[in-house]
Amino acid sequence: MRIFVALDIDEAIRDHITRFMEGVRGFAPDARWVRPELLHVTLKFVGEKPPDFVEKIKQALSSVHAEAMDTSFRGYGFFPGPKAARVFWIGIEATPQLGTLAKAVDEILFGLGIPKEEHAFSPHLTLARAGGRSARGQKGHGPNVFQHLQEKLAALTIPDFGTVTSGEFFLYQSQPQRGVSRYTKIAAFPLQ
Repeated sequence: MRIFVALDIDEAIRDHITRFMEGVRGFAPDARWVRPELLHVTLKFVGEKPPDFVEKIKQALSSVHAEAMDTSFRGYGFFPGPKAARVFWIGIEATPQLGTLAKAVDEILFGLGIPKEEHAFSPHLTLARAGGRSARGQKGHGPNVFQHLQEKLAALTIPDFGTVTSGEFFLYQSQPQRGVSRYTKIAAFPLQ
């Protein structure tokens, strides 16, 4: 089973983001756009694990104690940077509890032998990735498929998609299906 740990976003925010994506998608037609129903805030990507090990992960995650938190979705950016953009994302502004939760998940899963994250937690929602051979695999030397989008976004006000209070986090299964993935919540864990 291919699994990851994430926060969900509520439908009102998902609708705002969907409308935004519909309005800007045409400015980066060669990008691979994420389907709005798949948007989530990744806390930890785990990868392929056998079902019996997934049960151990569920047990471990049930011992994570963290507070409910407000999370605001606003602004946008590009990874690794605007000039060599490979990922287009929406920014997340959260209380310190979000970083604390991500760290707690990372620590508890490290106890099961899952490697810790190499980079500092940087919460975001990925909207699109550079697609095609010319943009991938050339480490910034290929054309920037987001250049026209960046020019259009520079003329707009910074988008604000809303704020949600997250009261739980989830263990998801990712199932690839003909060029797309399907995400299924397989366990929920409450936040206090």
